Amino acid sequence: MTRIAIEVDGTGVEVPEGTSLLAAVRAAGVELPALCSDDRLSPAGSCRTCLVRADGHVAAACVTPSSPGARIETTTDDLVRLRRDSVEVIVSALPPRALAEGNPSELAHVCESLGIAPETAQGSGGRGGDDSHPYVHLDRDLCIACGRCVRMCSEVQGTFALTLVGRGGDTVVAPGTGGPWAESDCVACGGCVDTCPTGAIIQPGPARGLTSGVGPAAARTRTTCGYCGVGCTLDVVTQDGEVAAVLPARDGPVNHGHACVKGRFAHGFRTSPERLTQPLLRRAGALEPVGWDEALAHVAGGLRAAVDTGGPDAVAAISSARATNEENYLVQKFMRVVIGTNNVDNCSRLCHSPSAAGLTASFGLSGGTDSFDDVERADCLLVVGANPVEAHPVVGARLLNRVLHGAKLVVADPRAVGLALHSDVHLGPRPGTNVALFHGLAHILLAEGLTDEEFLRARATGLPELTELLADYPPDRVADITGVPAADLVAAARLYGRAERPAIVYGLGVTEHLHGTDGVRSLANLAILRGAVGTDRGYGVNPLRGQNNVQGASDMGALPDLLPGYGKVTDPAVRSRAERVWGVAVPARPGLRIPDMFAAARAGDLRALWVIGEDVCATDPDANHVAQALDACPLVVCNELFLSETARHADVVLPVASWLEKDGTFVNFDRRFQRVRPSAPPPGETRTDFDIVRALATTMGVDLGCATPADALAECARLAPVFAGLSHDRLDREGAVPWPCPDPDRPGEAKLYLERFATPDGRAHLAATPYLLPGEQPDDSYPLVLVTGRRWAHYNSGSMTRRGGNLALDPVDFLDLHPDDAARYEVRGGEQVTVESRHGRARLIARVSEQTAPGQVFCSFHFPASGVNRLTSDHADTVTSCPEYKVTAVRVAPP
Repeated sequence: MTRIAIEVDGTGVEVPEGTSLLAAVRAAGVELPALCSDDRLSPAGSCRTCLVRADGHVAAACVTPSSPGARIETTTDDLVRLRRDSVEVIVSALPPRALAEGNPSELAHVCESLGIAPETAQGSGGRGGDDSHPYVHLDRDLCIACGRCVRMCSEVQGTFALTLVGRGGDTVVAPGTGGPWAESDCVACGGCVDTCPTGAIIQPGPARGLTSGVGPAAARTRTTCGYCGVGCTLDVVTQDGEVAAVLPARDGPVNHGHACVKGRFAHGFRTSPERLTQPLLRRAGALEPVGWDEALAHVAGGLRAAVDTGGPDAVAAISSARATNEENYLVQKFMRVVIGTNNVDNCSRLCHSPSAAGLTASFGLSGGTDSFDDVERADCLLVVGANPVEAHPVVGARLLNRVLHGAKLVVADPRAVGLALHSDVHLGPRPGTNVALFHGLAHILLAEGLTDEEFLRARATGLPELTELLADYPPDRVADITGVPAADLVAAARLYGRAERPAIVYGLGVTEHLHGTDGVRSLANLAILRGAVGTDRGYGVNPLRGQNNVQGASDMGALPDLLPGYGKVTDPAVRSRAERVWGVAVPARPGLRIPDMFAAARAGDLRALWVIGEDVCATDPDANHVAQALDACPLVVCNELFLSETARHADVVLPVASWLEKDGTFVNFDRRFQRVRPSAPPPGETRTDFDIVRALATTMGVDLGCATPADALAECARLAPVFAGLSHDRLDREGAVPWPCPDPDRPGEAKLYLERFATPDGRAHLAATPYLLPGEQPDDSYPLVLVTGRRWAHYNSGSMTRRGGNLALDPVDFLDLHPDDAARYEVRGGEQVTVESRHGRARLIARVSEQTAPGQVFCSFHFPASGVNRLTSDHADTVTSCPEYKVTAVRVAPP
């Protein structure tokens, strides 16, 4: 980028060409008021409070670009007077409370710096407000119509929920739908609160004024969000030891000063009266509070009894994607060192295990191929089986922003939601037909010469086999299988095939199928055919991880067949390296996967199960069978924040700290290690999972070492070469560091495979996997296909998001169905319906919408009482045992 030299008040400064005068002046260390300006937004030039003189001409600095050799003046008396006059005109129309003592707004700060007295605000007010929303309140009398909130909503969030209404001095911000704020399209990202310069839009309660801009002094802790896998950097503001606000960090490497309703506002669960604060032990059929010593002794005794009766493999643990890397590392070490079994797994089994298997088979490593910063530079985005606008809102907003700036967008999703509404081509395949869809796209790439022949010759294998297979997937046949019109298939393939820098982003709609691993591999074929992975000609294949640390839980070896860093337990060299670090023998036989654990419990072979931070009775498929497994197991231990559905089946419940109360690291969806820091103490006798694992090992007479989370990551770095360059000290200095990172003196690898793939032969592997039918098919008895997924206001089983204001925004589980189906089955929107499958039943509220295709229905799983996962089957991916959540045959009936 070309840099130019200019002069500001006699001082030379260099700035990138095209930089606004406002940014140039600030780069020179000069502060200017700019009430309509936010450096995250396009300039407006409406308030005239940033006036400067450029080469003799007075100009609004925010909308005037710098030119080489320009001479800028900011401090002359006439300029100061002009800026002061502009601010005074604005302030004069506001009521006195706009500048009341203690007001933390940007406007109040500007007035103080310019010497404008509070008495200048003489407006009468009377325009009213809107307090309908739990997280965002509007005071119209303080609105100066600067438009920053409107631009934030459109340019950064991409929701377009706000507008300016009225004329002249009566212009104010309002929801675009015209009704109360709570009933608008607002998704409560909080961006309007952060950018508002006057306090017209605030977060109510103790957070008032604690924006990422000007605010009262308070303790701030930098941490990483504990909700989805995006990995937003947050500043947690505390007062008197309590969380007052959670703010997106302007310099966050992924979120860039943005957040979503969950990370920003959904922290009320911390102080919920339902929070567990003491260990619970089951006596005479009821859970009763006990002390930690008694609880740990009971667990230790039960584990010993299980091993004595059935051997080490009679014990299993389900670790947590919500736990830190260090906690996951310690859990898997406990199982292998203290118990002597590989029976440890985590919830990636239920969501992205096909990603790990498929990406490893295609490219060599289990993570996405590129950083999100690179993906955002793509000129064509292929988004498959994902609704990031709701499930990963910050990523969804950044992708939409890229599309609004010219990138082509192809969305493959059965529903017309989120990014699909902005796509150039929306492919709506029948659930369970992904492999056929991807083969159809690949067929067109080959047929129309849209492949990279040089890349395929030099860096890939399997092309002859794939070419032979693809002959059976011409557009017309794929249209018959998938329901996607052949013309749309061709249009999508051409957009992706002709792009200079395409990228693939996908979600659980690809993985949660009977043939999910085949889906990942056939999707990866497209990037290989285009030469768009491991090169500068594209940005590969990138999964959107569901939970905050689902990537890290697997990275740390909380898997039955893999040790930390993805070394196979069956590999003697890998085991030997771990044994040198741990000082004990590591079992060579892979352990049980989560579904196998439940089956073993029902069969009487599993005698102790430790469930850490997962509500398996609510989130796992075929929930009735899960509950039966827990009831059959002699000892079930549950680490939890609340008395979840799973905890109600437990023999011992251990209260644990939340992500706001922990020390450690998370790994986000694009492989970045980031620090997690405690911002407030956990309530009552609550302990971190890390401390609980260490204490239990001690009770069983074993010293696990790793006195601190930093020690645990350091030990992991000694064991796993891909993490050898990582440490807490390094992350504290540098922020986010991606893996692989084998050297502490070199950066991690954000973009993979630039020199060679990590497969044994160093090449990318094309997969010739035929399309196979899903595990369930609709019939006359169960004529509809149910797809489950996430909604914007809630997270997983909802244990955290349902305990706060989010419940007011999204209070019930809906069943979305098409108007044709609603008419056919005599269902009216807003009424309760019973949904039945071959496995169970659930009760939901019907919502009629054309977002869902005829013959398909959709619901989330955020409200366990609805029983959604009683409907889903035990069909699972043939390679990884990932459940087929996306295809369940159901029928609807009156309640």
